[in-house]
Amino acid sequence: MLRNHFKNFDWWLFSAVVFLVFIGILMFFAGAKYGAGDIYLKKQLFFLIFGIILIFGISFFDYRRLKAHSAPVILIYALSIAALILVLMFGVKVRGSISWFKIGPFSVEPVEFVKIAILALFAKFFTLRHAEIYRLSHIVLSAVYVAPDFGSAILLIGIWVGMMMISGINKKYLATLFFIGAIFFSVAWFGIFKDYQKDRIFSFLNPLEDPYGAGYNIIQSRIAIGSGGLLGMGLGRGTQTRLGFLPEAHTDFIFAAIAEELGLLGVVFIFVGYGFIFWRILKIANWASNNFAKLFCFGFLILISLQFIINISMNLGVAPVTGITLPFISYGGSSLISLFIGLGIIESIAIRNFKTANQEI
Repeated sequence: MLRNHFKNFDWWLFSAVVFLVFIGILMFFAGAKYGAGDIYLKKQLFFLIFGIILIFGISFFDYRRLKAHSAPVILIYALSIAALILVLMFGVKVRGSISWFKIGPFSVEPVEFVKIAILALFAKFFTLRHAEIYRLSHIVLSAVYVAPDFGSAILLIGIWVGMMMISGINKKYLATLFFIGAIFFSVAWFGIFKDYQKDRIFSFLNPLEDPYGAGYNIIQSRIAIGSGGLLGMGLGRGTQTRLGFLPEAHTDFIFAAIAEELGLLGVVFIFVGYGFIFWRILKIANWASNNFAKLFCFGFLILISLQFIINISMNLGVAPVTGITLPFISYGGSSLISLFIGLGIIESIAIRNFKTANQEI
């Protein structure tokens, strides 16, 4: 039984994900070697090991139980929303937003797990109520309302719209949703967004207007990327990264750090890794035997591709700084573990298909 289980396990997808995680760990190792401390390295290695155990463990769970029963999916979503509300009441404030629970040496960011819960919830109800998916707006809007930061709200809305488009929503409903979205953004701008969030948007439009304030991050990121050249300055030798000019080089701006130290060649390897992951998930979705599995795979693909596009755009200075990290590579236990939970469900889907994506490469 175990032999058949792991025979259908998508080792190609798993290997590509671990490859990207190790690129991030390599950057943390360089930071530890050159005096930045080894705390990020040790914690990320722990998160990786724990995440791998989760992937294998969840792959034994039959995802069709989520498809057949509504209660577990609704319960998971309700608990996730409750965690978001509790973090607003009892959480720790970091970089202007209250997003984390402090538990001993670790910080937990509930919104990362909400993203996976919403994927499962939407895959479930879009399958059951294909013609009325527009009526589920209250589900995502409730999550967006209690989302602790602008970046998370963008991702939640992106997942919602993307999955509706894949599900075949009527174009008139889609147009209505965009209109509602424009109104919501206007209300949020004047009544919800904090000053620092508005400053990030203004600095993206003209970072040189405030080079030592709101525009600082984008300017330093551009300098780091531009100084990397073809082969980079060498692991641990990036001046912007190691001298502390590049902010959040282990999270939001790790792409700029990689470009500076590993150059265009390192960036190409990253792009190939992500492209391979996207392709494998698409294959699993195409081979899936039911709409729930297809929708979950497509939803997960939307999530990581949105994070990938927004983070790199942010590093290049063509999108405002939103706090969205680079999936699998940036430091962060909540992000990595939540993504590994999603991958575990996708592996469960691959294993239980009549044909699996592993049979073709």
